[in-house]
Amino acid sequence: MPDFTILFIAMPAILFALTFHEYAHAWAAWKLGDPTARSMGRLSLNPLVHLDPAGTIMLIITVMSGFGIGWAKPVPVDPRYLRNPRKDMLWIALAGPVSNIILAFILVGVFTHMPSGGALTDTLRQMIRYGIIINLALAFFNMLPIPPLDGSRVLKGLLPPAQAQRYGQLEMYGPMLLIGLIIADQMLQLGIIRTWIAVPAQISLRLMSEIFSSF
Repeated sequence: MPDFTILFIAMPAILFALTFHEYAHAWAAWKLGDPTARSMGRLSLNPLVHLDPAGTIMLIITVMSGFGIGWAKPVPVDPRYLRNPRKDMLWIALAGPVSNIILAFILVGVFTHMPSGGALTDTLRQMIRYGIIINLALAFFNMLPIPPLDGSRVLKGLLPPAQAQRYGQLEMYGPMLLIGLIIADQMLQLGIIRTWIAVPAQISLRLMSEIFSSF
């Protein structure tokens, strides 16, 4: 049976993680010369301008099952405005996952030095804990090299031009490949996505905790 208490506690973190992720894409694009996202109102911390219904539902369902994967509406980028489209698209793609890792780092610091005891404090600690989990899960899930996830843009920017062009031809099939992977991973209990997320997330969390525990 779904645990709606978890959903209530995690929802603020879900909304802010998705919103800040897309805001970071829009901010990076704007700083690199593309005003498209800003002109469309996407350079905003208002969740309503970023949320994708299917991606949000997926994140809610997976959070209640113990981990979180999901997505928001992609930020529009016009490469014609960029000075170096290949390199700049890579940085714009990285901005989203990096923003979630930064948020997780801040939340680990707050969690580490937050006093325990009291119902309100314990609820806040739970919210922060889910915020850490969701931000790390969102960051590393989005680094899967499957279009339209950020990892595909990063890989495309790292590949030589000829290979990048061939890889780009996968974009039209990307959503089907991603959904197929998620379904197969769950039905066959392969653990591919969970491992892809869990291993770097655990390493990151351990490093963050060690940094703050030394203060």
